[in-house]
Amino acid sequence: MKQLCLAALLSLSPLMTQAEQVGEVGVDWTGNDILIEAVSDPKVEGVTCHVAYFDRGLLDRLSKGNWFEDPSNASIACRQTGPITIGDIDRGEDGEDVFSASRSIIFKSLRVKRIFDEANQTLIYLVHANELVDGSAKLAISTVPLYGSGGE
Repeated sequence: MKQLCLAALLSLSPLMTQAEQVGEVGVDWTGNDILIEAVSDPKVEGVTCHVAYFDRGLLDRLSKGNWFEDPSNASIACRQTGPITIGDIDRGEDGEDVFSASRSIIFKSLRVKRIFDEANQTLIYLVHANELVDGSAKLAISTVPLYGSGGE
């Protein structure tokens, strides 16, 4: 079982880009925080997404049980941060993962997915929780228009 989990994690690693923490806001005395990370799209130069999510503190974990999981809530805002150059991206309706971070020991991850709306020349970035058993309806999107950017 351990080998299967490790193989699954290693198979995701090529999809993942690095996130850089740029902010941290304490929300209560139990150590719960809102973390804000900057994520650059590895295949679209000139686009940066900022993802905010809840990080449970140790006291909250002790008082409520559920030691190994953080909430699925997340927010995203993506903007052009330089000249846009689109690399070899997936242009299908399913898009492709830009970033993934674990939100529990095994079963839940926070994902940022890019979808290209070619007809409207817009990049759509979706943040959502990916769960094995019960999918989460908690999601947020952000768009980056390519009109006039020379992105194509």
